[in-house]
Amino acid sequence: MASASFLKSSPVLDKSEWVKGQTLRQPSASSVVRCLPTAPSGLTIRAGSYADELVKTAKTVASPGRGILAMDESNATCGKRLASIGLENTEANRQAYRTLLVSAPGIGQYVSGAILFEETLYQSTIDGKKIVDVLVEQGIVPGIKVDKGLVPLTGSNDESWCQGLDGLASRTAAYYQQGARFAKWRTVVSIPNGPSALAVKEAAWGLARYASIAQDNGLVPIVEPEILLDGEHTIDRTFEVALKVWAEVFFYLAENNVLFEGILLKPSMVTPGAEAKERATPQQVADYTLKLLHRRIPPAVPGIMFLSGGQSELEATLNLNAMNQSPNPWHVSFSYARALQNTCLKTWGGRPENVKAAQDALLIRAKANSLAQLGKYTGEGESEEAKKELFVKGYVY
Repeated sequence: MASASFLKSSPVLDKSEWVKGQTLRQPSASSVVRCLPTAPSGLTIRAGSYADELVKTAKTVASPGRGILAMDESNATCGKRLASIGLENTEANRQAYRTLLVSAPGIGQYVSGAILFEETLYQSTIDGKKIVDVLVEQGIVPGIKVDKGLVPLTGSNDESWCQGLDGLASRTAAYYQQGARFAKWRTVVSIPNGPSALAVKEAAWGLARYASIAQDNGLVPIVEPEILLDGEHTIDRTFEVALKVWAEVFFYLAENNVLFEGILLKPSMVTPGAEAKERATPQQVADYTLKLLHRRIPPAVPGIMFLSGGQSELEATLNLNAMNQSPNPWHVSFSYARALQNTCLKTWGGRPENVKAAQDALLIRAKANSLAQLGKYTGEGESEEAKKELFVKGYVY
């Protein structure tokens, strides 16, 4: 399997380095959450005793031709997906669907990491095998969603902030013990609602504190300030807001002594608002997005794993392919949920006899995005389902 050759030839994690059962290390005092930014301390960049492992994990996830399968939907959101195919939101049905995803034969050739919800990290497949173990056997690094969701940000223009810093040090330490080797924290910025300076600063500070705490407990943090597609704004307005957001994010990452070589980014592509009259071509999206990355993202960051954010399966793949037509300082790849799973879910329909066909559909999308990461995707033979718009206004994750 291709993933195995990556693991042998690259300076990346051996499977044994992320399996369950390693000694649990105690969080250091530096992982205590502070409420407000402090003056520069003059401390050197640190990630505790995990620094080398963090760099190896990030390089493993950012390996050529591979990206991330985001399957960290909360139980409530997973319930909405199941309801769309007429299934009840039960643990058994969630388990059946997640088993289908992680056990797709050979998916590790195209997928290097899988983001899990907490239930899934501790869950077994329908055959009784630990889901974490199944991923490791596929050459896929297990990851974990660690934020606790969005809540209203008082004093703002009806905006949100992401909660979850309380208890994060102990939770990330436990997740590491369970076999997770990277983490995800999603916060959002809304263009129609401003965004206000308060909302941008809160998003950036929360991401930086999370990233520091995650690294201190052995998890590579995925940094995700999602700029929502909601709105009628132009691509130029998205670019303007993204410049501001990423400037704040990296300022506070540095303030919190985060090791850039041991993080991954999960940004939105620079596109017009979903309700804008003028649409953008894949080349325009690539031009604006790469211009943003070159202006804001240090080359020390190993991987940029784009979210799809409601783009159709086909649109997300075409845009990624356009960004990989020439060499980049970073591994530019995908971290897709709906844009990998939509056709797969519809094909499955909750029927055991459709599992193989659904896995085949997942592999088709994963391979398409693998080719896009390499800049070799052609778009030939795509289904009508792959072309369907996946944007949902006011989407709650």
